[in-house]
Amino acid sequence: MSSLVFAFLRMTSDPYIFSTDTLPSDERFLPPLANGLLGWRVFGDRMHMGGVYNGEAGECHRADLPCPMAVRLKLEEPGRHAYSLDTHTGIFSHTVSTASVSATQSFYAHRHVSNMLVMEVMLVRQVTTEEPITVELQGSFTPSSDDVVFQPAPDYRGGRHIQGQTKTAEVHGDPCPSVHLIWIPVETSLTLQAGQSQSRWGFILVAGDTAQNAQAFFDRGLDLMKGGDLRSSHCQAWAELWAGSKVEITGPDAFSRAVIGCMFYLLSALPPLRDAPSQFGGISPGGLSNGRQGQDYWGHVFWDQDTWMYPSIVLFQPDLAQAVLKYRVQTVGGAKTNAQMQGYKGLKFPWESAVTGTEVCPEDIYGNQEIHINGDVTMAFQHYFYLTQDLAMFKEGRGSEVIWGVAEYWVSRVTWSAEEQCYHIRGVMPPDEYYYSVDNSVYTNTVAKYSLLFAIELAILLQHPVPPEWQEVAEKIKIPFDPEANYHPEFDGYKKGGPVKQADAVLLGYPLGLPMSPEVRRNDLELYEAVTSPRGPAMTWGMFAVGWLELGDAGKAQKMLNKCFSNIQGPFQVWSEVSDGSGAVNFLTGMGGFLQAVLFGYTGFRVQKSCLTFAPLLPDDIRELHVSGVAYLGSKMDWVVRPEEVAVCVREGAAQQPPLQVVLKNSGTTIPLTPGKYVTFSREPGEVRKVDSAGSCWPL
Repeated sequence: MSSLVFAFLRMTSDPYIFSTDTLPSDERFLPPLANGLLGWRVFGDRMHMGGVYNGEAGECHRADLPCPMAVRLKLEEPGRHAYSLDTHTGIFSHTVSTASVSATQSFYAHRHVSNMLVMEVMLVRQVTTEEPITVELQGSFTPSSDDVVFQPAPDYRGGRHIQGQTKTAEVHGDPCPSVHLIWIPVETSLTLQAGQSQSRWGFILVAGDTAQNAQAFFDRGLDLMKGGDLRSSHCQAWAELWAGSKVEITGPDAFSRAVIGCMFYLLSALPPLRDAPSQFGGISPGGLSNGRQGQDYWGHVFWDQDTWMYPSIVLFQPDLAQAVLKYRVQTVGGAKTNAQMQGYKGLKFPWESAVTGTEVCPEDIYGNQEIHINGDVTMAFQHYFYLTQDLAMFKEGRGSEVIWGVAEYWVSRVTWSAEEQCYHIRGVMPPDEYYYSVDNSVYTNTVAKYSLLFAIELAILLQHPVPPEWQEVAEKIKIPFDPEANYHPEFDGYKKGGPVKQADAVLLGYPLGLPMSPEVRRNDLELYEAVTSPRGPAMTWGMFAVGWLELGDAGKAQKMLNKCFSNIQGPFQVWSEVSDGSGAVNFLTGMGGFLQAVLFGYTGFRVQKSCLTFAPLLPDDIRELHVSGVAYLGSKMDWVVRPEEVAVCVREGAAQQPPLQVVLKNSGTTIPLTPGKYVTFSREPGEVRKVDSAGSCWPL
């Protein structure tokens, strides 16, 4: 592990608490706070609201909104400063301790009421004295924005109120999004009166798309404050979330904190279950706290959401992960327009998406050629269905429109090669963006094949007619392979040893699951590892780690994962896209790749059509892995993986769900899973399946 990454970290005994005496010199690495609707970087004077963009087409970017909580404590007497991000609760605190007073300023994006940000200040007298103690709150807030034309609105229940619209709509002629902000004005100073030993103040900010909406959330905030439930309701929501989705490592402290940080920031990017899904605007690489014009990919949504971030969330929280799928459903209209503009049928999801689903990538070549996004979207829906068997998502939830629309696109996009007697997809950019206008990207063609096969499967389940060309193209699409070198070239004409930007062909093994021999898998890993840029995006090395774990080489896998640590910027576990600190922050894509290496690498979990397979393997310095809350067919499971054994328990309360069993591959042993009781067995591959299901998920 790199000790330099954590040089500023003041270690605590609790790995969920990131504490320091000194803030990072680069403000980009201050902790971001988000809740799926609002995102803010602490102490900053700008925040963002999901789904609120300014600018048309390629100029579209997250609209900067003013944040009245851009204030810092200042005391007259010198004091000791301490900063802490408690990921148990999602609360960031700044404490100044002097001889006379301890002043603590706390911030959080409310997890239960996602339209609300909160700041609290608490003063505690340190000595016995009757003198009043005053602290200053120095702020840089101005109620204006470069992206939204704000106007004052009538105060509401003691709160300031401004309203406005973005300057330019994403699509020409569409209405511009409206924003209403109501907040309790932050005072310039707070005083602990004579005779008081301590006192607490609370300040809330709410955002809404209408005055009525904002006022309703402001009312809720005031009611929570009046009842003393403002913080407790937020903490309870986080407690419920962690109870259902936790990954804990017994091993190096830096590794444990990295895993916790990844899980915390990914969960922060999603909305509470209680919120209407229409409020959710997708997950961008830098999350809601970032994405202003010219930075962090402008807050757009890429394949990063569906391929890199989503798998770790849906494994624990399928209901929460539905927000990602519903976001794609909401953008079907734009995807249809994109396909028509390219001259094809069906749906073409944008390489960069905002609200409407029309392409907002500033550079045409990416939007026109990086079409593997279609298969990535389908894979997310397929992953969800195999974990839940929830057909309602595809009927009433319109998921079938997505799956079948993508299938229609692929069929219209391929061309038949009479010479090779197979279908080609020509003129694309693969995930490796060093190359463009290439033919038969091995990743693109494989993900197209699998999305067609899933479209057929879904159509049969829903008794929908299956166009024969879906099967024809799926069976005969070209998957490039070099039989002499025994590896998968990235595309037709790829020169072996050519430089590579990021994980591409190595994704065939995981997450795509393309059948191949161990020798081919090893060749792909070794060849591409040697030529992948060290300045490539952070998620890449996690995929190499998964590959080496598949091959039983935990040592090599850990070397790959250790490369990720240079992307973690202390002390708050904020990731940068590139290891030198440049690129997008807080890079959720890199976190997603790292977390998948742990969740799908160390456990060997693979989500299959009729089972959840596993093949655990831990590196030498990891003594134990706890994965709590794995969701499968309506049940929740807790897993403990040790070097020589595995323990699994189905949580009680799932009696109404289909009973599950473990089937071990090598020994053939079948172990029923009784709710509330752990079963322990020697570490070997196996699968979890319904008791009444037949067959095996393992390839023959």
